[in-house]
Amino acid sequence: MLRDIISNDFYTIMLVIGLAIIATAKLTAPKRFNDFITVLGNSKYLKIYAREQKFFDKFDALLFTNLIISVSLFAFISYKFFTDSNILSPDTMFRISFGTCVFILIKVFIERLIGSLFEMDTMIDQYLFQKISYKNYLGLVLIPINAFLLFSFQPTLTFFYVIVILLLFVILIGLFTSFKAHQSLIKYNFFYFILYLCALEIAPCIILYKVIISN
Repeated sequence: MLRDIISNDFYTIMLVIGLAIIATAKLTAPKRFNDFITVLGNSKYLKIYAREQKFFDKFDALLFTNLIISVSLFAFISYKFFTDSNILSPDTMFRISFGTCVFILIKVFIERLIGSLFEMDTMIDQYLFQKISYKNYLGLVLIPINAFLLFSFQPTLTFFYVIVILLLFVILIGLFTSFKAHQSLIKYNFFYFILYLCALEIAPCIILYKVIISN
């Protein structure tokens, strides 16, 4: 099963690239990185760096690249575990990475477009920064998880459930923080908020799931 992956240097290289990217992000902005790793329990990072964000932020770009690599590795490992398949290849890994990257970027582009159309650019930029920060944090969390799955022990179904719960917990904290920061706006536009959740949060995930299980 997953022990076959250990003999394949490609996945080790991908894991090392992820670690190298994180190390580069820390060297590039050590203070920001230290603030970032406490983002789950401290809103300091979100308050400070949301005001300093740029259209292209090197720090966020590095963390986002790691996110794509880490999510793709975890998706690959999970698929291999649940299907007991040995036919997956590095090409499949690249396709998973590309698909994940395109999915996230298109979603961000649509949300920015909506913000521009309704003249809510500042609020949308802050909201997207919060969401992207928590997604990038997921990439950080997945590095040790992927390492354990690849090199340490034979995973069980229970272990995968624990990992999924942990990842969902991080996502929910991010959503709660974002919604809390804009609760007054949500309260007076609750109908549009529900439409947003259905159209841009729930629907894309359902479509992605359908695409995955159809292949």
